[in-house]
Amino acid sequence: MLGFGSTRRGRGVECKINMYFLGAIILSVIFTLVVKHLATKFSIVDRPTMPRKKHKKAMPLLGGVAIWAAFWVVTAILVFGTDLVGKNLSLAKLFWVFIGSTILIIVGVLDDKFSLNPKLRLVFTAFAVLVALAGGVGIEKITNPFGGIWYLDFWQIGLGALGTILVFADIIVFLWILGMTYTTKILDGLDGLTTGISAIGALMIFFIASGTRWHQADVALVALVFAGACLGFLLFNFNPAKIFLGESGSLFLGYMLGVLSVISGGKFATALLVMAVPILDLGYVIVARLHAGKAIAAGDRSHLHFRLVDASWSQRRTVLFLYAIAILFGLTTLFFQSQEKIIILLALVALTLVFERVVTAWKK
Repeated sequence: MLGFGSTRRGRGVECKINMYFLGAIILSVIFTLVVKHLATKFSIVDRPTMPRKKHKKAMPLLGGVAIWAAFWVVTAILVFGTDLVGKNLSLAKLFWVFIGSTILIIVGVLDDKFSLNPKLRLVFTAFAVLVALAGGVGIEKITNPFGGIWYLDFWQIGLGALGTILVFADIIVFLWILGMTYTTKILDGLDGLTTGISAIGALMIFFIASGTRWHQADVALVALVFAGACLGFLLFNFNPAKIFLGESGSLFLGYMLGVLSVISGGKFATALLVMAVPILDLGYVIVARLHAGKAIAAGDRSHLHFRLVDASWSQRRTVLFLYAIAILFGLTTLFFQSQEKIIILLALVALTLVFERVVTAWKK
């Protein structure tokens, strides 16, 4: 699958890859049990105190800590114990992504416990993204869907021994990762929704990076480990959930999806098509709130997944439906070229807008 061929060595490498994927799942399960106990013990729980929250009792948070720990433990084993990582993913780059994700986890845990000011949370989230950029997560060019390459290095600021800032490229990457981070945060409204779609996104990046066209075996392997960490937690997070992601998890998942899509060669289309419905729904809700004179950050049940549940769909049916859409449009990135992806994305925009209207009328 990762392009190692059918030799005995290739089969041995694929066996190791399966082992690390399984290891991420198992560690995620173990860490989830641990953090579930700690969250309950220290009363870091989500209580159904607002009308938009439908769970019946206090639910332990901190699920993101389990995913974060499982992912980075297995990644550390890969980096320091094997030669499978290093060609496209340097140790320095992974180190700074680790630091950035750790900042998000700490901020998320504090937010779960003490309910931080949203502006303060945004500042630290933006700082975590800047840490990743400073560590080398970035792009120099992107594929022109109509042919050729768009180079993004035309605006540079030299910093001597510290390197060079590609201003325009870094702005794009910063907004992309920050946007993905907050998309998964807002998506986290139903049991297993954010976790499952994040796993789907990571698997799509794995399949693309492991193909013969791009062949980034180490990026593919890290994406697969991330998917495994998500799937291990999903066993406890799928409806009826026994533990929630919490702010740490909802921020961390989007952050890693954004980072993985960048380091895999700017696979924005892959993540965008997997996350298209949540992103489009976010835009739809923002416009609707502005039109109604409401605050953009107002918490309510106006998002698509909430409205489907309020229109008599079960949580499981809604989540599985959104999984199916993410898989369907994610698979298009494996078989279609750039121009075709744009057509598919435009069609998805139109279908989502129509579906939003239908769901709204159906709910009424």
